[in-house]
Amino acid sequence: MRMLVSVRSVPEALLAAGGGAGFIDLKEPGAGALGGLPVATIDAIVHALRAHGIAGPVSATIGDLPMHALPRIRAQVEAVAACGVDYVKVGIEREPQAFAVLDALAACGRPVVPVFVADRGLDAELVAHACGLPFPALMADTADKQAGSLFDAVPMEDLRHFVAQVRASGRPVGLAGALRTTHLPMLQALAPDFAGFRSAVCVGDRATALCPQRLAALAALLHGQAVEPMAA
Repeated sequence: MRMLVSVRSVPEALLAAGGGAGFIDLKEPGAGALGGLPVATIDAIVHALRAHGIAGPVSATIGDLPMHALPRIRAQVEAVAACGVDYVKVGIEREPQAFAVLDALAACGRPVVPVFVADRGLDAELVAHACGLPFPALMADTADKQAGSLFDAVPMEDLRHFVAQVRASGRPVGLAGALRTTHLPMLQALAPDFAGFRSAVCVGDRATALCPQRLAALAALLHGQAVEPMAA
């Protein structure tokens, strides 16, 4: 299980990369579940990582856009992808328009990762539709970070089914949503390919700065050491 760390600046990205993150994820935690950074900031972070010889995968969100705003979604996907990120993350709400959004994203020619908003309900039919399209990976995340973690918002059985459904399609699967180190045993039971963290590696709440010590401790646990709960 690889560690995805969400960052919002060049210093945070370099810290996360040096601290053992398997994925660097660019987003603005103060702007919603999948809050997008300015395109100029995304571009600057990608260039800084590559200039430092960091070749690991970089993803970026497009921001929280409604499913009925397909032209805006397409335009933002193009703008973010043009910054040179490896993956563009797009939130997928449980709405009728989501099927058409997934079809359009699959055909756009960009490496889009659909992120299902799990605390609004994981629709097995919608997930199955996405699994039949050529996406490089799929994720589940939560919209309301203040309401608790992914495990507070979604029954374990629903998460287990989501992971199995995506894995059966041959795609990597990721989980995120206010995850803490105390959730590692549950994550290991589900065994996603990667898990996204922000809250667990900040000095305070997810809007504060990254903490090198928390980052190092989480990386050590994910890299095979015994799972021991630490202060959240």
